[in-house]
Amino acid sequence: MGIKSFQGRRTMTSVKPSEPILVSDYMTKNLITFKENQPIEDVIETLIKNRISGGPVVNSNNELIGIISEGDCMKQISESRYYNLPIDQNNTVQKAMVKEVETIDGNMNIFDAANKFLESKRRRFPIVENGKLVGQISQKDILKAALKMKGNSWK
Repeated sequence: MGIKSFQGRRTMTSVKPSEPILVSDYMTKNLITFKENQPIEDVIETLIKNRISGGPVVNSNNELIGIISEGDCMKQISESRYYNLPIDQNNTVQKAMVKEVETIDGNMNIFDAANKFLESKRRRFPIVENGKLVGQISQKDILKAALKMKGNSWK
């Protein structure tokens, strides 16, 4: 007597090729942005209130001109402590922000974006289209995308 299969009859299932998952599918579009003439104290309050670690700096035309982070704010605090002074009201975002900002293309595959995060050691990348800021993707957004794809093939 032969061995019977306990799995039942096997049927052919068709596997649909999955579409690439793009940065634009997971980027944050409603951003908290900062202006270059904003005081550092305002930035610190906004970061704490909204539980974010940084954000893009834009001009009046919504063009990306820099990025400011908790670390940039901490440098300002450290300098004021060094000189034994309170945080200077004239310390603005323009003085503390990073002006050379790496961006990511919204049409980039989410896995390529993950690799770019690993290579650059950044926590967030702004997405710019036609010179205007349209969104931002963070490491957390990449992780959310990976969780949604759980069970799918990694293509």
